[in-house]
Amino acid sequence: MIITKKHLSRRTLLRGFGAALALPLLDAMAPAMASPATNGAKTPPLRLAFTYVPNGVNYKEWLPAGEGSSYELSRILKPLAKHREDMLVLTGLDIHNGNALGDGGGDHARAGASYLTGVHCKKTIGADIHGGVSADQIAAATVGSKTRLASLELGCEDSRTVGNCDSGFSCAYTNSISWRTPTLPMPPETNPRVVFERLFGSDDLKVDPAARARRNLLRKSILDVAGERTSRLMGDLGASDRHKLDEYLTGVREVEKRIQLAETGAPKFTPSIEEPAGVPVEFAEYVKLMFDLQILAFQADLTRVSTFMFGREGSVRTYGEIGVPDPHHPITHHRNLPELLEKVAKINTYHAELFSYYLDRMKAIPDGDGSLLDHSMVVYGSALCDPNRHQHENVPTVLVGRGNGSLKPGRHVVYPDGTPMTNLYMSLLDRMDVHPEMIGDSTGKLAHLTDL
Repeated sequence: MIITKKHLSRRTLLRGFGAALALPLLDAMAPAMASPATNGAKTPPLRLAFTYVPNGVNYKEWLPAGEGSSYELSRILKPLAKHREDMLVLTGLDIHNGNALGDGGGDHARAGASYLTGVHCKKTIGADIHGGVSADQIAAATVGSKTRLASLELGCEDSRTVGNCDSGFSCAYTNSISWRTPTLPMPPETNPRVVFERLFGSDDLKVDPAARARRNLLRKSILDVAGERTSRLMGDLGASDRHKLDEYLTGVREVEKRIQLAETGAPKFTPSIEEPAGVPVEFAEYVKLMFDLQILAFQADLTRVSTFMFGREGSVRTYGEIGVPDPHHPITHHRNLPELLEKVAKINTYHAELFSYYLDRMKAIPDGDGSLLDHSMVVYGSALCDPNRHQHENVPTVLVGRGNGSLKPGRHVVYPDGTPMTNLYMSLLDRMDVHPEMIGDSTGKLAHLTDL
């Protein structure tokens, strides 16, 4: 660490007209954060993220061979090979309340509603929806007061559908995995421009669309608006902090450019459907942009809790770019036909490749005495194992990151049948110093995340 006379508060912002840019954790903030017990050492905040894959997986191509540290990565997980030593593959976790339990069909709705809550949702297509409070929102209720945003909910598929989406279950259940209360889902934001403005721009998003369009024509980069203050701050920082801040600001500028390009230069999806403003046409670019926005939010400590949905549960997105032009959901009812199983595996592997990009970025960003990934806990998976049978047992789950040293990754851990998925959430929240009595159907904390 290079000590300078510049002592910055962790809450320091670069302000400009209509904008306030938070800063990442810098060495110059250490004196302001220090206590006699730490003697000036920084403890980076612990982040919690959930990345959701809709419609389950081809489980045969997901399940690794072997256990412990000597396991072999499966086909679907091979794109994550470079992060093997930062990753725990967890097998044997169940989402019991995703099952019918007398309610008949509707497994996709129950999958989305129960994934982070562990609660069996009420079967209804009306306004009387009822589920549970999700693990991310339980965490946000405690740690959210320390950041500008209590939590961030992102997705890559429009979730404004309403009514009956799955065998008598409301679309609210398929649209969201995050629930603030049992009756209040947190739909993911799918427009990168809105996310960016929420993170870095004006808090007043309730602007007339025409006025917003005029403002955007005159809009400067947030970095241009705060440019003078940025230059002055750079001059007061040590070399390490200047490099760290420059890297962060470069990331902000890059996201701005990509959003602007998506807004002004992208063609329409089809002649009959207008492209949402700010959403890239290419799915891979869309996902990467949303991941980058989440990373910037973590890097600047704008939030410590986030959820991301590749798509809404029951998604019928097509993936022609990887040779799968069929709608996603129907082919997951594969009836064990090899050609359909292969298509599902291709989609699952593609999602893992995009998730690997996210981990690459997290791993490359310095944070305190390690990387952003070292100081995070990222859950990746689905609420369905075999979607053909709507199986909610042995749900595919990967946990990435080191949790500020509280996790021992690099292993495949197999749990006894019937172990609730919510036990994992109890353990993760415990590491964030959040201690609910229970989450949904949890029976305690999950063992073997730190040792055998």
